[in-house]
Amino acid sequence: MACSAHLLSQSLYSSHCSSSAGPSNLRSQGRPPARASPAARPGSRARGCRGVVSLRVAASFEEGRRQVEVSYDPQARFNQIADQIDKDAGMTRLNLFSPCKINVFLRITGKRPDGFHDLASLFHVISLGDTIKFSLSPNKSRDRLSTNVPGVPVDESNLIIKALNLYRQKTGTNNFFWIHLDKKVPTGAGLGGGSSNAATALWAANQFAGCIASEKDLQEWSGEIGSDIPFFFSRGAAYCTGRGEIVQDIPNPLPENLPMVLIKPPEACSTAEVYRRFKLEQTSQADPLTLLKEITQNGISQDVCVNDLEPPAFEVLPSLKRLKKRIIAASRDDYSAVFMSGSGSTIVGIGSPDPPAFVYDDEDYKDVFWSEACLLTRDENEWYREPISSNATSSKEGLQGSVAD
Repeated sequence: MACSAHLLSQSLYSSHCSSSAGPSNLRSQGRPPARASPAARPGSRARGCRGVVSLRVAASFEEGRRQVEVSYDPQARFNQIADQIDKDAGMTRLNLFSPCKINVFLRITGKRPDGFHDLASLFHVISLGDTIKFSLSPNKSRDRLSTNVPGVPVDESNLIIKALNLYRQKTGTNNFFWIHLDKKVPTGAGLGGGSSNAATALWAANQFAGCIASEKDLQEWSGEIGSDIPFFFSRGAAYCTGRGEIVQDIPNPLPENLPMVLIKPPEACSTAEVYRRFKLEQTSQADPLTLLKEITQNGISQDVCVNDLEPPAFEVLPSLKRLKKRIIAASRDDYSAVFMSGSGSTIVGIGSPDPPAFVYDDEDYKDVFWSEACLLTRDENEWYREPISSNATSSKEGLQGSVAD
């Protein structure tokens, strides 16, 4: 750090000396100014710089002569040099958004010989998510994880640590990390928060290593530690089959500004228990490809938001069935569809970012979690970015943190 600061001040001093040899405002008289390069035109942003490199150009005509005044921006120069120092020093810290997902529909199509179930589902990333801060650790033997939420494991059972171990195993790299998980996605919600954390950790480890693995590599490797993790290496919307690890990108199946609200009771649904109670003969007979075509052509309606895990989840948590029915009854057509995501226990209302009034007024629902959300996608070779207006509301305040020993 001291070395970087010295290099920075030294570079600025040299730059200042070279510019102060003449007057601070350079005047050119009697000849037209040289054409500004694209990176130096007024209001343009220099690629890779934190600031905007700007030139203020004023022209006037005096006795037939054209005058051009150029003002130098020292802050832009400062940012240029800082970026170069960061590049030379290598990455040491990285903050990433870790968004969750919903299942717009979820069909269970059969049971596999390995004990898993085959599914067909339209997954979509949404704007609710956690923030994960990664810092390189001088320790070359273990990662250290902390979190703001009690009850979240911070040992090697956490998918973040599993993902970092997997990356080192696949690549032979030896970077270890200090990680802080700022959690906003509730656990046991059917929103894939843990899977997203694992995918984000794989992406981060690859950035620190200089992107030696491709996105396809990360997607394939991630299926070894979780069925939902490969989805997050899509562009944000995908038709997933197999255990969920076969991912087919679906470009823009729905408008990203589609509003929704997520409502989750305090109780979680155990995915293992939901699948134990699942009965294949009780599933919908809707063809998943027909559902996908209907959604991409005509949008979301109650009829297409099928979730075969709702019946067993409602057995595990009868209050969840009552919550869904009450949301539908209270919606007054605010929601075009109300359905459970994943294996529960989150109920999604599509069409409005606001929960029904009873969520505020009824004492029985004072402890529910709710959040507005919208759909989210990403560009190739970029990770997901948190929308500026992303908000989550929980009845629980003052959560204490956990840290690995």
